Amino acid sequence: MCYNIRLFFYLIFHQKDYLLANDLDTLLANFLASKLSKAVLVYDSHELFTQVPELIHRPKTQKKWEKIESRILPKIKYAYTVCQPIADYYHKKYGTDFKVVRNLPYYQSKPSGNNLLSDFAQGRKIILYQGALNIGRGLEPLIDAIKLINSQVTLIIIGNGDIDEKLKAQVQSLSLEDSIYFLGRIPFKKLAGYTPQADLCVSLEQPGFGLSYEYSLPNKLFDYIQAEVPILGSNLSGIKSIINTYQIGKTTDNFSPQKLSDTIMSMIGNPTEIKKWKDNLQKAKKELCWENEKQILATFFPKG
Repeated sequence: MCYNIRLFFYLIFHQKDYLLANDLDTLLANFLASKLSKAVLVYDSHELFTQVPELIHRPKTQKKWEKIESRILPKIKYAYTVCQPIADYYHKKYGTDFKVVRNLPYYQSKPSGNNLLSDFAQGRKIILYQGALNIGRGLEPLIDAIKLINSQVTLIIIGNGDIDEKLKAQVQSLSLEDSIYFLGRIPFKKLAGYTPQADLCVSLEQPGFGLSYEYSLPNKLFDYIQAEVPILGSNLSGIKSIINTYQIGKTTDNFSPQKLSDTIMSMIGNPTEIKKWKDNLQKAKKELCWENEKQILATFFPKG
């Protein structure tokens, strides 16, 4: 709340035509500042803030944010969010209309890898995860699955987060240091050189970690698409809709190590399916790019 107080005073003493509140933790200050000025308030909801894993296990803190949300959201005129399930949720709960503006990358006509992962792979197939290392991302069962097939695949994990050390300890306990590698955070401009090297990319967000995960549409999903790499994703609605609509991989709701390892091997060992997925990825990336999506965002901020 201290942040919102400081932000409020900053906003009221600066000239502005628009106020853009990024997520619920900035909305209160922006809303109050808009009431004291002629600035147009636009709300950008990156997720279901009150349903993230960090809050669903802290009910008192969660209720405080829910109270702020319930007081302000019905009064919001201009709002957008990252996927249709979240837009539908807010409309049903508060009657507020949300447009959908997905966080898509720019179109990459010819993705090219930098070959920096070949030393790790040592001739094995490369399985890639990139993104936050937090609970509910399916990384723990994925590591267990790699144990069953580590002579045939290498898992590369790019990113960091709350469970870095836990995952590294898991890898060490399974003696998988030669099969699973943590590269940490890589600058976004360089990341596009790593992703195309993978044979399979994963987005295994799990159910049971709040509605924010259930409705999520991870950024990495679209980075994988621009890199033209087939995807193994979870059966959560947002991920499943993209993978199945464009036929660019498979989804699963079974996170047992045996099932995950079997699915990975069946995917990377099927040349016919891989060709089909890659052909479809070339089509999907032309639609799922920022050049198309930004036209929706422009309607909130007309020129002149």
